[in-house]
Amino acid sequence: MSELAPGELAPGTGVDAAALPLTHEPLPVEDVLIGRPTTAAQALGTLGEVEIGIWEMTPGTASDTEVDEVFVVLTGQARIEFVDPPLPAVEVGPGSVVRLAAGQRTAWTVTETLRKIYIA
Repeated sequence: MSELAPGELAPGTGVDAAALPLTHEPLPVEDVLIGRPTTAAQALGTLGEVEIGIWEMTPGTASDTEVDEVFVVLTGQARIEFVDPPLPAVEVGPGSVVRLAAGQRTAWTVTETLRKIYIA
């Protein structure tokens, strides 16, 4: 595996997505519902207009407005509640694959730091 260049994973190279160091920042106060969760993201590259990257959130609960995305959970545990439109909540953990739609309002309750690969 190679070192990840800032913002890009070169064709023919690899990176350990579960171990890649990420720099966390606090979420905006208006998005935090419980605790003091932080998030971090690292873009790996694009395929056409689709971005692929790694995203992580520490324990706590936060609201979000989603973009069109499919993600695969690498590590951690969380519950995603679909606020608008209302849909059944989803429990996610390693190996979970979830599809989100642009404009969906969600509430993420992370119980164990969650790391995912996203395609958006």
